[in-house]
Amino acid sequence: MTIPDDPFVQELLPEFVDTWLSDMESKLPEYIQTKNSTDLYRLAHTLKGSCFQFGIDEIAQKGIELMALAKAEDWEKSLTLGNQIIQMFKDAKQFLIEKGLYQE
Repeated sequence: MTIPDDPFVQELLPEFVDTWLSDMESKLPEYIQTKNSTDLYRLAHTLKGSCFQFGIDEIAQKGIELMALAKAEDWEKSLTLGNQIIQMFKDAKQFLIEKGLYQE
């Protein structure tokens, strides 16, 4: 994982990662279970934009993929990709801990 060198961004990253991890774990299953493609698309779109702003391009790219799956109403692939994104945020959290940027 790569993160920006900007100290301000590095300071905000732990909260950013925690917030997204929480949102993905709570909202993704709900949207898929209720087959709510509009809210799933909106979640993926916001994920994409905010991750690009924070320099987490790998996850932002997955957001683009999730947007397409939401639009296609492909619930099985959306769940699989969503779980991959959740794991990516867990990995990002671990990376931040190892770099000493995450205070528990």
